[in-house]
Amino acid sequence: MEQARKAFDNFVTAAQQAMSDLEGRAQTARSGAIDVSGRAMTFAERNMAASFEFAQNLVRARTAEDVLRLQTEYVKAQIQALNEQTKELAEATAKVAKDTTQPRS
Repeated sequence: MEQARKAFDNFVTAAQQAMSDLEGRAQTARSGAIDVSGRAMTFAERNMAASFEFAQNLVRARTAEDVLRLQTEYVKAQIQALNEQTKELAEATAKVAKDTTQPRS
């Protein structure tokens, strides 16, 4: 009877530890998702601001050369920004995945 009681206590302790670990991982995943979503929203706001600024500059353009220069500058800047944003989001997502799957000590 004592062995059965000890085995049951060990089982309950292991189950509680597993639930605690799962809750910790879930919290880490939630926090990470909030961080990634916040970054994505910040990037969207920046990109929209850049688009509005580009549109305002286009309205003020006096020649076709000005329009072409503005378009080239805008596209180049947006490609650079999108590359940086993609890299940052990928790194943040990888960190969340790593933190979520890493064994707890």
